[in-house]
Amino acid sequence: MTKTWFITGASRGFGRQFALAALRRGDLVVATARDVETLSDLQKEFGDAVLSLALDVTDRSAVSDAVAAAFERFEHIDVVVNNAGYGLFGMVEELTEEEVRAQLETNFFGALWVTQAFLPHLRAQGSGHIVQISTIGGVGAFPSLGGYHASKWALEGLSESLAQEVAGFGIHVTLVEPGGFATDWGGSSAVHAAPNPAYDDVRAALGAARRANAPGDPVAAGDALLQIVDATEPPLRVLFGSQPTQLVRHLYQQRLDTWARWEHVSHAAQGNTAQR
Repeated sequence: MTKTWFITGASRGFGRQFALAALRRGDLVVATARDVETLSDLQKEFGDAVLSLALDVTDRSAVSDAVAAAFERFEHIDVVVNNAGYGLFGMVEELTEEEVRAQLETNFFGALWVTQAFLPHLRAQGSGHIVQISTIGGVGAFPSLGGYHASKWALEGLSESLAQEVAGFGIHVTLVEPGGFATDWGGSSAVHAAPNPAYDDVRAALGAARRANAPGDPVAAGDALLQIVDATEPPLRVLFGSQPTQLVRHLYQQRLDTWARWEHVSHAAQGNTAQR
């Protein structure tokens, strides 16, 4: 059955590959980007199967207008992909207020505005699938990405609550958590805080670690997302890439071990009612 998609940040990276994967199998796509000219090749190749819209997801009124335009054109939207976002690189001490607020405005609030604008429509049609593009950095945190992690951990918490709230309306929610992929996330689309020399050794170690890991293929990620949106019971969370599947085992085991080691303090913190 043909699906109709709404994808933010479709100019490049994951967003572009998600749009291409959907269009190449015959689906319909509302593709959005800050600069609508970056979507002209999609329009040229796929014609009326694409509705290209200029959209800055931090502009809440513009989001509402784009959602209205999507329903005016296609009447029914099956899949909403909150993909627009970028990486903020910098140690916590290095980050400026402006950089952190801008990161949250795009990665978190942008996804929130799109989600809220769609929910009345999805509830009315009794179906829909909201796909939030998170990251393995929404599960674990790493040096030099504190601001980015803050935005994605906020999105993860919001989306887990959302999934429970809307399940009764026939709406699914999935958090896609990719590892490193060959996109522009760490390139020209990234923002870098002014470096403090005190952290030069940390930066050098991080650079070596990143170079040692082979990035995933964004084209394959596009095809993988089709399997998620076609599933009768899609997952709340899904990892993209082989590296995250190994990493999460270590992260969660480490947390379980720490909680167990300090469980006596946990019970003591509750007072006498903690005694069984």
